[in-house]
Amino acid sequence: MSKRKELLILTLYLLGFVVLAVTLVIFQPLADTPPIYSNPPDEHVRYLVPQYICEHGVIPTGLEEEIRIKSYGFSYGLYNTFPYIIQGFLMRFVNLFTDSALVLLYAARMVNVFFGTCMAYVVYLIGKKVFTDNRFRWLFCFLTMYMPQSLFLHTYVNTDSCCMLATAMMVYALISAYKEGFTIRNCIWMSAGIILCALSYYNAYGYILSCILLFVAYFIKSVQGKLSYDYKEMLKKGIFISVIVLMGIGWWFIRQYIVLDGDFLGLATREKMAEQYAIEIVNPLTSQTYAEKGYSVWEMMKERDTIDGAFHSFVAAFGSMSMYSTKWLYRGYLALFIVGALGVLYWICNRKFFSKARRKLSGKEIFFHLNMLFCMIMPVILMIYYAYTMDYQHQGRYMLPALVPLMYYVTKGLEKLSSIHIRKKPLPKWLTTGALALCFLLIIGGTAEMIYHRCLPIYLEVGIALP
Repeated sequence: MSKRKELLILTLYLLGFVVLAVTLVIFQPLADTPPIYSNPPDEHVRYLVPQYICEHGVIPTGLEEEIRIKSYGFSYGLYNTFPYIIQGFLMRFVNLFTDSALVLLYAARMVNVFFGTCMAYVVYLIGKKVFTDNRFRWLFCFLTMYMPQSLFLHTYVNTDSCCMLATAMMVYALISAYKEGFTIRNCIWMSAGIILCALSYYNAYGYILSCILLFVAYFIKSVQGKLSYDYKEMLKKGIFISVIVLMGIGWWFIRQYIVLDGDFLGLATREKMAEQYAIEIVNPLTSQTYAEKGYSVWEMMKERDTIDGAFHSFVAAFGSMSMYSTKWLYRGYLALFIVGALGVLYWICNRKFFSKARRKLSGKEIFFHLNMLFCMIMPVILMIYYAYTMDYQHQGRYMLPALVPLMYYVTKGLEKLSSIHIRKKPLPKWLTTGALALCFLLIIGGTAEMIYHRCLPIYLEVGIALP
């Protein structure tokens, strides 16, 4: 592909993402809008944190009544608030020029559009590293960033958007390191990803563990069949990464330890506040959970809404899990995931069909893929745990940290299936081209239809609904 054509597609890819995201930024309501509840999940109570920073010019401890969620009794200020800090101080700057509540809300939301656009570019860099076929490289990019729920996450006030950028940065750093070594550049990429992840969202901490494991495993050397370990290089690079990470996150966790009496994660304080201030009937920490009702995890999972609801809200559920797309969009993504998974399994079991020289995976490569599998499974396990023990909704967005490796394997499976030879003949070009065209139509067309046909009329009817 020529550089000019590459630049054109990249521009359209990033610009299209921004246009779709900004549409949601502008028209989504903020306050609860019964009975449709077209407002993003919990944004109106998350927004209290950057509003507090904008007004007071300081970071809240999370204990302030001003930002406390009246029904739940605790506040989002207890969690990692780095994205809120950026949003709050940007709002404070914008507030020098206007007092418009609407403009301030847009300023806060646009921070996440920026995170999403950065993530889109990092995903593009990952695609360049792992796909030689340009068609599947762009399929991976669009599949990751244009899936409705993925795009939606970057359009309202939350910490998830920053977390998603962090996961992409860590995956890119690990792929680059395993291809080129832990250069200064790759160490900085990994450090930055770990910092953003640690300061944004606990559900993605599995990536940090994977970074540690893969970093340590990288320095195992095999020379003439004998294993050795390069301690000197590991310590040199490990100290470099550790110093950067500690400088990036140390201030926050030390602060939390001081202001919350040793509770540097804020979880114990959250439970104490819930017990003291919450309205018990609506508080997820005190209401009847599946565990308290005596149900087993399996019994919870057998409920139809558990699996269906999680899948549907992973693919596309706008508003407060109240606005869904056509059933064909979910069926299309389900088919895409199944076919991609079958392609990966077929590739693993029949690798000789896909290359002239069958190459065995090295121990490091196997360990790398096992870690990516762990990064995909961990958010699912955490979602099930929360749903079982804390009565959370079965929200697919809790599983979105698994998105980057998931879409890589789905796309890789599709790529391998396109390389199948039947009776020593490749698949007809029209078949693979047509299948790819359907995939792009599902991804781009499905998201555009969801936003402009299904959601925008509701947004226009409801209005921005500022509290």
